[in-house]
Amino acid sequence: MFAAERRQLILEMVRANGAVSLRELARVVQTSEVTVRRDVRALEAEGLLDRRHGGAVLPGGFTRESGFPQKSHLATAEKTAIADVAASLVEEGEAIVVGAGTTTQELARRLARVPGLTVVTNSLLVAQALAHANRVEVVMTGGTLRGSNYALVGSGAEQSLQGLRVSRAFLSGSGLTAERGLSTSNMLSASVDRALVQAAAEVVVLADHTKLGTDTMFQTVPTDVITRLVTDEPPAHDDRAATELQALADQGVQIAVAGTGAGGDHQVPPPGRPRRDVPLPGQRGRHPGGQLRSAGGALNGEVLAPERAARVADMRRR
Repeated sequence: MFAAERRQLILEMVRANGAVSLRELARVVQTSEVTVRRDVRALEAEGLLDRRHGGAVLPGGFTRESGFPQKSHLATAEKTAIADVAASLVEEGEAIVVGAGTTTQELARRLARVPGLTVVTNSLLVAQALAHANRVEVVMTGGTLRGSNYALVGSGAEQSLQGLRVSRAFLSGSGLTAERGLSTSNMLSASVDRALVQAAAEVVVLADHTKLGTDTMFQTVPTDVITRLVTDEPPAHDDRAATELQALADQGVQIAVAGTGAGGDHQVPPPGRPRRDVPLPGQRGRHPGGQLRSAGGALNGEVLAPERAARVADMRRR
């Protein structure tokens, strides 16, 4: 395929989906991510699209939010791997809240096998995934339906969460940075996500590598309130994602890296735990990071450091 043909196909994919990862573009045009990145850079220079960390979006994509049909086709393998690891955190008989999103929808499909579970959600997709689970109770918030992501938002949703207390909140979003934490492009969605956080003792963020280093309009969860991040391993050349992971780990976020291949899953512990000079995935030794080890039972039963617990408690009081 000639460069002009590749770039036309890339542009058509971005126009159809709103946002597409470099990995997906490379798969469709059957070339390397290095070549696709060069094509995306050329298209950006012509003003036809905007580059984003790990992908490309329509011009003005900083404030644009893709709908469910577009998001559902992005990073599908990564979302599946993330959902597998996130589901391993949930124990029988727990009460949790699950926010809206395509990644949390994948999580819900796996939660259907956890007996005695109570799931509070504002997502019609999450509720649908659990509708036929025999021993899972689903509690829907009130609110107004937001059709683009099949979620209930507004004052009704927020008021229905008042006084609620659960063990964990599982949330996704449009972007995640160490500086601002989790963010989204829609004000109503952000407000409901903040209410979900208020109800939980721990906050688990599900975000694939294309969202790392991306900042969008409305903050939902500050970094110091995020207990855990479950993500996938960034491509080897993606230094920005690897640097962002290290910055998040340095701020005390427990990071589980879900493997989409034979590499398995790994966990990066927060500062204060024993460390070795092992780089985070994709860093190639440029930024010595936390110790990598198999994910699993070690993810459960972690206790927040006193200073982080105090910050979380202070946020909830506010």
